[in-house]
This record gives sequence, structure tokens and C-alpha cells, in this order.
Amino acid sequence: MDLNNMLKEGSDQLGVDLDQKQIAQFMKYKEVLLEWNQKMNLTAIEDDKEIIIKHFLDSISCAKSEVIGNSGKVIDVGTGAGFPGIPLKIIFPNIELTLLDSLNKRIGFLKEVGNQLGINDIEYVHGRAEDVGQNKNYREKFDFAVARAVAPLNILLEYCLPFVKVGGYFICQKGSKLIEEMEESRVALKVLGGEVLKQIEVPLPFSDISHNIVIIRKIKQTSTKYPRKAGKPSKEPIK
Repeated sequence: MDLNNMLKEGSDQLGVDLDQKQIAQFMKYKEVLLEWNQKMNLTAIEDDKEIIIKHFLDSISCAKSEVIGNSGKVIDVGTGAGFPGIPLKIIFPNIELTLLDSLNKRIGFLKEVGNQLGINDIEYVHGRAEDVGQNKNYREKFDFAVARAVAPLNILLEYCLPFVKVGGYFICQKGSKLIEEMEESRVALKVLGGEVLKQIEVPLPFSDISHNIVIIRKIKQTSTKYPRKAGKPSKEPIK
């Protein structure tokens, strides 16, 4: 199966119908990712098919949450090489996307991806989640926050929930340790103003991998004590 068909068939399995323009954008994204990966560390995955499965289809699987669609303000916290934010912008072109990352080199890469894909309405923010989460221009301004396994759930909650407005959602992609992480996150959820709406196990097409998507609804404002200063959430998680 060629790469285009793999992406198309895999996205179909995840309930997303890609058109030819979107498929072309994903293929261009792959080219830019591999080119820039020669000069900076963006991904350990360099095989074309693996990129489609483990980066693109994995990101597209966020659509299985059934809360995110083709509208709303979305922030991708700790976006790295742009996952899942840029794939979500490709499949839902009308979302207002903000990409947040602490490394300025990665921001340069992300801007190049946006330019090459002809997506000119992404906001790129260089900073740490702990600092930007206290900025009134970003705090509780988003309908959705997304993040892909950048930290254990109780730490991720402190990074992400401060960005989400009451009534909005944090969509979190997690791996196999989810049950343990959910147990350890009970206090953080309560303190930060979230509740688990549902969790979904998503088998990744063309692989034996299953990932989990946790959908957390913001039910009350987050205390201004959170997020704490940079480094504190990871060193002393809320328990």
C-alpha cells in the first residue's frame, strides 16, 4: 500500500474523511519534518510508514473524542514537532490553533511547516506552560487544550487546565500506564477544576498499538495559584 492510501484508509478507520488537499498537506509535513530532523532532534521516528501511523494517525485519533470539531480555540501544550496540533488543523481547518513550545528552535520549525502547508493563521508561542498559563492573554481563553504524553497526567493537568475556559475540554493522549496515572490524578483534577468525562481506547490502524484518549471537562475556574512556577509541577506534582 502506498503512503497516500495508507493515510487515507487509516484516517477512514478513525472516522475522518481526508480529501486530496489534506493528504498532500500531510505528505509535505512529512517531508519538512524529515528534512529538519537532519539538523535538530524532532523525532526518533524516521520511517515514512511509521511517521504516518505513530505521528499522523495517532494525532488524527483525537477526533475520536467527539468533543472537538471544525471550530473553537485550541492550544497544543508542549507541541514539540507539532503533534497533535498541526494534524488537527489540517483535518479541522476552521479551528483557531495556538502551538506552545519551550524551545525556540522548534517554533522556527513549526512556522516553516505552517508556511509550507499554506496554513497562515496559526499562533506560535515560545514559552513554558507554567509561565504562559499565568498570562491573562492565554489563561482560560481556550475551548480545548491538547497534549500528547509529555508528562504524567497529574503534571499535565497543571500544565493544561489553566488554559481551558469553564465548559471547555482537555483532550489528553496517553499510553499504557493510564489506570495508574488516573488514580494518581484524583486530587489534581479536583484542585484544578476538572472532571473526567470519558476515556477511549483507540487501536492505531496498521499496528498492534492501542492508545488512550482521556477527555477532561473544565467544571470550575482554576485557582490563580496554578500553574506554579516553572519546574515546580514536575518536581512536586499535586497529590
